Amino acid sequence: MRTTSPRNLLAACLVLILSGWTLQASAHEIYDNVPRTAVVSAFPPELTLLKREINDDAVYSENGVEFTVGQLIGHDVVLFLTGVSVVNATMTIQLALDSFNIKRIIFSGIAGGVNPQLNIGDVVVADRWGQYLEMLFAREVDDGWVKPPFFEYPYANFGMMFPRSVDVQKEAQSEQETRFWFPVDQSMLEEFQKSVDDIVLKRCTPENVCLEQTPRIIVGGSGVSGGAFIDNAEFRKYVFDTFGASVLDMESAPAAHVAYANDVPFIAVRSLSDLAGGEEGPNQIQTFFALAADNAAAVVLALLASLPK
Repeated sequence: MRTTSPRNLLAACLVLILSGWTLQASAHEIYDNVPRTAVVSAFPPELTLLKREINDDAVYSENGVEFTVGQLIGHDVVLFLTGVSVVNATMTIQLALDSFNIKRIIFSGIAGGVNPQLNIGDVVVADRWGQYLEMLFAREVDDGWVKPPFFEYPYANFGMMFPRSVDVQKEAQSEQETRFWFPVDQSMLEEFQKSVDDIVLKRCTPENVCLEQTPRIIVGGSGVSGGAFIDNAEFRKYVFDTFGASVLDMESAPAAHVAYANDVPFIAVRSLSDLAGGEEGPNQIQTFFALAADNAAAVVLALLASLPK
């Protein structure tokens, strides 16, 4: 009687297991093939106004994420929330790309202001995003810090914290690419620029708490993202001085990373709900959250209107 050796049996089991994994991965459901613009937010209030404007909507659910499809300003769209955090944004954006025929991504939300020339309520549409909290925590020695040589360190440190670039893998590339900045789609940025002067932003909250100045829209410049809520004046100054950033959040740069890796055009609209520690008094996010979210949504609608159908 022929017997199977333990080595052959193990190999056969591995083949079956790997085959199962392959079948499971390839069985992911595609909800429809309509080319869609993904309109994405991190917090539920940020998507409320946009959902009110959608026509002919249908709702799908995947891994607990609710996807609403329909038409918005004449565009076929899919609306969904990423949830807060770098990981949630990365996971949810990729899930959407795997579940729908997404042709471009627009991220709408609130953020902390970093540029001292900007104020709460202002809206920033940056032309690039970086993951500034991808860092090495360096070893301290008598005369400074020791950094391992196998990372790229393109920017100055904040104490022991040294920003580093990230490696990106794309289907068309045989090797990983190392980069810090992820660009937004220039054609969307240029089309939107033409309509900026026609957009009216809110200055007062529903409780009639009003900003001292009328909010404005800033197109271009840099934004950064990382897994920390920043409410520290010293670190805010470091971020502005080091990266030239106008705004910081948790989700835009990882979303831009995923879009870049999938060759999908991306742009982010971020409205300032606070100044990341730059206020004279307490952080103002609870006061101006809704105003900032509404301003971001208004800019997203104007952005959609500016794009070819």
